Amino acid sequence: MRRLTIALPYLWLLALFLVPFIIVLRISLSDPALAIPPYEPIWSKTEGLRDFLSRFDVENFVFLTEDDLYWKAYLSSLKIAFISTLLALLIGFPIAYGLARAPEAWRPLLLMLVILPFWTSFLIRVYAWIGILGTEGYLNQVLLGLGLISAPLQILNTDWAVYIGIVYTYVPFMILPIYATLGRIDAELLEAAEDLGCSRIKAFWLIVVPLSKAGVIGGCFLVFIPAIGEFVIPSLLGGSDTLMIGKVLWEEFFNNRDWPVASAVAVILLIILIIPIVLFQRNEQRLRDEA
Repeated sequence: MRRLTIALPYLWLLALFLVPFIIVLRISLSDPALAIPPYEPIWSKTEGLRDFLSRFDVENFVFLTEDDLYWKAYLSSLKIAFISTLLALLIGFPIAYGLARAPEAWRPLLLMLVILPFWTSFLIRVYAWIGILGTEGYLNQVLLGLGLISAPLQILNTDWAVYIGIVYTYVPFMILPIYATLGRIDAELLEAAEDLGCSRIKAFWLIVVPLSKAGVIGGCFLVFIPAIGEFVIPSLLGGSDTLMIGKVLWEEFFNNRDWPVASAVAVILLIILIIPIVLFQRNEQRLRDEA
């Protein structure tokens, strides 16, 4: 029974991660073709395995290093994902701390308000921001009505709109793990620190922030990983100058029908995402071994 329990998550990863990754890697080593599917070589019973494998190459990966478009897309995606994650942390941490410090009777209601946006379609929520951020949208109408601006602001079709859309969409993923961590912190630790002469702010930085490290890192991963490959938000809210790797993947797969290059882009993106996770896990393991 124990082996079965351990085997289940490994089978899940094998079916939903490793097998699809091998398929994408196999396509990335292929050549484009005017066929269905649009790549070659395709396995044939009349062809030997050695001959079949000899037809694979790394030309697509070499092409990615020679074309500036792809590296600019990677760097732009990293920048937008990093800034969005930082903004989500600055917004989500105070909210999570407020939830953890709220009276216990109020916490279920407050948590429901955090999760409530998920009850609506993701696409509808992103479309709603078009009506809010447009030149004739609600935000500009409010600012004009208050006399804070003299002309409508151009927010839609800019990187700022992308930041707003990503932060709004993924901030619950930042709040929930931080709240789970903060909820386990004993309030008596703060009281003891204040009794020993610490101010509330100093006690917060010395106790709450270090103990919430696991939740902060988990929340950052949950925001950063989907944000770097985001396609819908930059397509709807960003302009033509907003370059993200998700849009490049879409163009290669569906407009150019260059599946091998698109698969190579996806493989590199996956490697970029896996590296920080592996480094973090090794660092945590080292800290546990030292302890």
